Amino acid sequence: MKLQVAIDLLTTAAALELAGNVAEYVDILGLGAPLIKSEGLPVVSAVKKAHPDKLVLADVQTMDAGELEANLAFAAGADLVTVLGVADDATIAGAIKAAAECDKGVIVDLIGVADKVSRARQVRALGAKYAGMHAGLDEQAQPGFDLARLLRFGEDAGVPFSVAGGVKLTTITDIQQAGADVAVVGGSIYGATDPAQAARKLRGAVMWLPVPRT
Repeated sequence: MKLQVAIDLLTTAAALELAGNVAEYVDILGLGAPLIKSEGLPVVSAVKKAHPDKLVLADVQTMDAGELEANLAFAAGADLVTVLGVADDATIAGAIKAAAECDKGVIVDLIGVADKVSRARQVRALGAKYAGMHAGLDEQAQPGFDLARLLRFGEDAGVPFSVAGGVKLTTITDIQQAGADVAVVGGSIYGATDPAQAARKLRGAVMWLPVPRT
């Protein structure tokens, strides 16, 4: 299972500082939508230049013009981009076309999708690298939020998937055992007093976890 840090900060300087602190412990440097909206795609270029050995995800959350927006992100240095699962299939297919032409990848974020299992299978058939089982900050703040339910969606879909929302040291075992391909960690790293230590502990936990169920 790969470990991704969600860098949901607002400045390039802060993003570079966090990435520098945690890069050795993570596989994917995810540049959050708030960061890209604040700084633009140059932040993608800056992080990729600083960490050429890491996968850099541009969380652009595309809803339209999939091929165009994906190409812009890839040209800036992104290895992966996100498209929203509620977008039209043509939008998702356009982004996947752009990715295929430059050996990159598309993650389809299923935030807001009612039937995540069916949509995950559909976007995988279109060529998505992963289906993103994602509960946003607003959803996580609601009473009754249940990470286990999100994991069941991933298991039931039977396709490669990432999990974002409630990922932390106390839940990482459940996430890996559910068969997730990527665990996306946000506040548990960037909100920690010592982000490097938090990332190191998560990496250590992943390394020693049992093989996921099949």
